[in-house]
Amino acid sequence: MLLFAVTIVAANRRFTLVIDAGHGGGDHGAPGAYSHEKDLTLKYALAFGRYIEANCPDVRVIYTRKTDVFVTLAGRADIANKAGADLFMSFHINAVTGSKSVRGFQSWTLGRGEHSGDKGIKANLDVAKRENSVMFLEKDYKTVYKGFDTNSAESNIMYEFIADKNREKSVELSRLLQQYVCASTGRINAGSHQNNLAVLRLTSMPGCLLELGFISTPDEEDFLNDDASVQLYVQGIFEAFMKYRQHYDNDINVPYKPIKEAPVIPQVVPLDYKNIAPEAPASRKPRKKVEQKSPETNATTRKTEPDRPVASPQVADKAEAEKPVFKIQLLVSSSILKADDVRFKGLMGVDSYREGANNKYTYGASTNYNEIYRLRKQILDKFPDAFIVAFKNGNKMDINAAIKEFKANR
Repeated sequence: MLLFAVTIVAANRRFTLVIDAGHGGGDHGAPGAYSHEKDLTLKYALAFGRYIEANCPDVRVIYTRKTDVFVTLAGRADIANKAGADLFMSFHINAVTGSKSVRGFQSWTLGRGEHSGDKGIKANLDVAKRENSVMFLEKDYKTVYKGFDTNSAESNIMYEFIADKNREKSVELSRLLQQYVCASTGRINAGSHQNNLAVLRLTSMPGCLLELGFISTPDEEDFLNDDASVQLYVQGIFEAFMKYRQHYDNDINVPYKPIKEAPVIPQVVPLDYKNIAPEAPASRKPRKKVEQKSPETNATTRKTEPDRPVASPQVADKAEAEKPVFKIQLLVSSSILKADDVRFKGLMGVDSYREGANNKYTYGASTNYNEIYRLRKQILDKFPDAFIVAFKNGNKMDINAAIKEFKANR
């Protein structure tokens, strides 16, 4: 009866998800070579939230920030607590000093950690007690919560039980995130961890802090700044979220049937981070490519319409075959799309390659970067987020290095 009295508050309402974009305003977070953590966390947090809103009408999404503003850790937790959130997810980007090779996706939950002892767990229990005191503002609380004493030994046991359950749920979400995000993005699984994290310690519901990758590692910073990566992360996080709900949310009433469209990518990262002029590479110096698993190229190339304004040179000799080939990446899908799929918006001759668990669709192919640059401008009205990628010997390569090689070969 006592447990029912406490949980009745959460019954008969929509599932509430609070999405927290770490840092903001004067707090830039971890610095990369050309980008900041605060911009990337906002970009990914908003994209994930919009995807949830589009796919899960029974979920209420609340953001701790939607713009480049500073919010205290206590303020972020307060937003979640006052909303009576069912789940709290905080987006961050990792960094280490003294190394440019550490990489991978991590997720963190509240725990004892290496040096924190039981302080974080004790503080979280106090938060649960304080947040539950809102019941005394309700009409007829003496009848609804009859026999409930927040200071009784019995209540303390129940609070500890609820706190333990929250941590159990958080750990399960962390495990699901590691599984699905790494599968979707191809990122290294850097593990699920626990520590005395303030933003989680101050919340009264299950929660998880996501470290999407290491901005201090060149290839990971590049990956995180690539708009195509946003869809990969969002898909993986969404899969984990839905599995979590299927396990713990008894009130789920909307079938898991995600929309086919890619998530809307908020343009919150300053555009000068990624501008590439037609005759020159980005201001960032090309770095030595870190060897990773090469994507499998799709052997089936669809027939190109004769009147399509696209360059597809026939490589006649070995020297030409060794040159980088530039293409325009249009979209990403976990499924194989037909040549006449409406998502291609009438473009014919679309090609694809496989990377991780996804099919990536490209348009055009040329060893002349300027031709592909001009072609991209022709289709921007249909694909405003399209960007140029490069391949060499069938393997994807760093775009800046490809442009540099193109200029050297001219």
